[in-house]
Amino acid sequence: MIMPRGAGQLLLPVNPAFIALSLFLALLADMVPIGRFPAMPDFLSVVLVFWGVHQPRRVGVVWAFVLGLLIDIHHGALLGQHALAYSLLSFGAITLHRRLTGFSLGAQALQVLPLFVLAHAVSLLVRLSVGGMWPGWTLLLAPLFETLLWPLASVMLLAPQRRAPDRDAHRPL
Repeated sequence: MIMPRGAGQLLLPVNPAFIALSLFLALLADMVPIGRFPAMPDFLSVVLVFWGVHQPRRVGVVWAFVLGLLIDIHHGALLGQHALAYSLLSFGAITLHRRLTGFSLGAQALQVLPLFVLAHAVSLLVRLSVGGMWPGWTLLLAPLFETLLWPLASVMLLAPQRRAPDRDAHRPL
């Protein structure tokens, strides 16, 4: 994949073990028992969208569904609630992947904001349809926090691909 204009650097191929490690760490971050705070960003959804945009053939809807089931089991939620939301999120990211990589990080963040809003809305609708409680208006802050995490996640998750395989002063790439 070529970086957007102005970056001037080609990316190395991504290591599949790094993808798996980043998904696992995001899953663990979402499983940290800090209580039920509705505005807490969903780290796994940010990482799923990132890999759905940058590596759509490796991380797709199936991975999102399986990880959503694991989150459902951990949180004690209705089985399939997060799986459905993550699947739609991953599908949206894969749909946007060709267009999104040509923009700056700020413009990318604005374009993934509707994906995060949609995922939280689907999860909320499923929860409310089975008689769950309204989590409060602070739930509206979670997609905004996830959008603010997008540039940080992009820089951190692309960092291993940006290093040169062997340093050479005479080769510009």
